[in-house]
Amino acid sequence: MVNLSLFDLNAQNIIIKLITAIIILLIGFVVARILSNLTKKVLHELETNKILKGQAGVKIQIEEFSSSIIKYIIYFIAIIMALNQLGLTTTLLYILLTIILVILVGFIILAFKDFIPNIVAGFMIHQKDKIKSGDKIKVKDIEGKVVHVNLVETRIITKKKDTVYIPNSMLTKNEVIILKK
Repeated sequence: MVNLSLFDLNAQNIIIKLITAIIILLIGFVVARILSNLTKKVLHELETNKILKGQAGVKIQIEEFSSSIIKYIIYFIAIIMALNQLGLTTTLLYILLTIILVILVGFIILAFKDFIPNIVAGFMIHQKDKIKSGDKIKVKDIEGKVVHVNLVETRIITKKKDTVYIPNSMLTKNEVIILKK
């Protein structure tokens, strides 16, 4: 009898862990869908696809891409948590995941360290609509006529007919004087 009740407790413990793992997966999948849809709506409200296509010529559907990335990251986290609940994850798995994550974050930071501030500044310039093609501006010692404004940079032509590309982050960090035409 003692062995049978010990077996029953062990079976109940396994069933509880299995049910908990399934609940973790379901909650993870629901949260992933909600956050994915929320991200897509926020990016759609900011008109990121339209701005990226019109200003930077980027044809990637960033709204869908970003929402998918968020969804799959949350799926991955939910699966790891469910496996952990079942006792199937190991320290080695955590070490590998940490190394992969650190490498990915490092590559992303290095790849976009100058690009992201310029894109954010480009959105700010586009939303405020203060600097437009045809304006004459002065930033630091650079003075000229704005020829083109996109998400990453602003192109101006100086009085000497030189073309100067100014990163948008420089326009938001420094004083910009809009001169009379």
